[in-house]
Amino acid sequence: MAVPLLEVRNLRVEFPTRRGTLVAVDDLSFEIAPGEILGVVGESGAGKSLTGMAIIGLLDPPGRIGAGKIRLEGERIDNLSGEALRRIRGKRIGAIFQDPLTSLNPLFTIGEQLIETIRLHLGLDTRRARTHAIDLLAEVGIPVPEARIDSYPHHFSGGMRQRVVIALALCARPRLIIADEPTTALDVSIQAQIIELLKKMARENGAAVMLITHDMGVIAETADRVAVMYAGRLAEIGPVREVIHAPRHPYTGGLMSSIPKLGDDRKSLAQIDGSMPRLTAIPQGCAFNPRCTRKFARCLTERPLPIDAGATQAACWLYDR
Repeated sequence: MAVPLLEVRNLRVEFPTRRGTLVAVDDLSFEIAPGEILGVVGESGAGKSLTGMAIIGLLDPPGRIGAGKIRLEGERIDNLSGEALRRIRGKRIGAIFQDPLTSLNPLFTIGEQLIETIRLHLGLDTRRARTHAIDLLAEVGIPVPEARIDSYPHHFSGGMRQRVVIALALCARPRLIIADEPTTALDVSIQAQIIELLKKMARENGAAVMLITHDMGVIAETADRVAVMYAGRLAEIGPVREVIHAPRHPYTGGLMSSIPKLGDDRKSLAQIDGSMPRLTAIPQGCAFNPRCTRKFARCLTERPLPIDAGATQAACWLYDR
C-alpha cells in the first residue's frame, strides 16, 4: 500500500452526558492511500457518519474527539483550531452529503455559490472563477453549463443537484473526499453516474475517497477496500472482493447473506437476529456477541482488535492463533 493520504489511529468519538460519557466511535484505525476508494459500511448507528464528521471537524456539540489522531498527508489535523480546520475544508478536504438541499443555499444561484467557493480557496478573480465553475459543471455532467450556472438549486432534479454538490466538493481539487451516502436518494441510473464520477476523481486527481454507505452494491461497484463497522468499532477491513465473497467476521457474513442473489431460489433471506446495541448498553467483550451464532466464552469478556484473518483483518477471536 502507498503512503497513506489519510491516516486515522485509535479514534474515539464521545458524547458527555449527565449520566456519563457515551462512546460512539471506539478505538477506530484505518488509512486510505492516494487514488484509493475506501468503502465504510454497517447498519444505522454503527458510527460511519460520525467518523466522517470527526475527520472534517464537523461534530455537533457536545460530540467531541476524545482520543486518537487523524493525519492528512502526514499532518495532524484533529487538534487544529476551528479557523485552521475551516481553511482545510474545501481546499484539501471536500465533502459530499446525502441530501444536496442541505449543502446548497436556496437563496443563491449555483454559480454564485461555486464562484464564492473558488475565489475563497483558489484566489481567482470573478471572471476566471466563473469560467472555472462552468468547466466544473461540465465535468460533472451538467448539460449546457453556460446557461445552467445562473439557475437556482430548485431548478434542478435531485440527481443534478447532487452533481452540483460534487462540483462544489471538487472546486479546489481537494486531496481527500468524504462522501456520506451520496447516492441513497437517487434512482439507479443516476447512482451509476455518481459512482463513475467518484471513481474518476480518485483515478484522475489522485484523491483519496472515503465512501460511507449502507449499500453493498455501491461498495462492490466503487470501492478498492471496504471497512465494516459495528457499534462504533471496526469489525473487518480488507480488499472489497475478499470481504464480499469470503467474509471472515460473523457480522460481515451475516450482512452478505442478507443480500438477495440472482438465481437464488430461497423463499426467505437470511437475517441477523437482534439489533445494534444502544450506546448506553454496549456489551462487554465483543460488541457483536449477543447476536453471534459462533461466540464462545472469550467473546463475552475480552474485546478483540482487528487481527489477520487471511486476506482481510477481522476483530474476531476465531482467528487468534
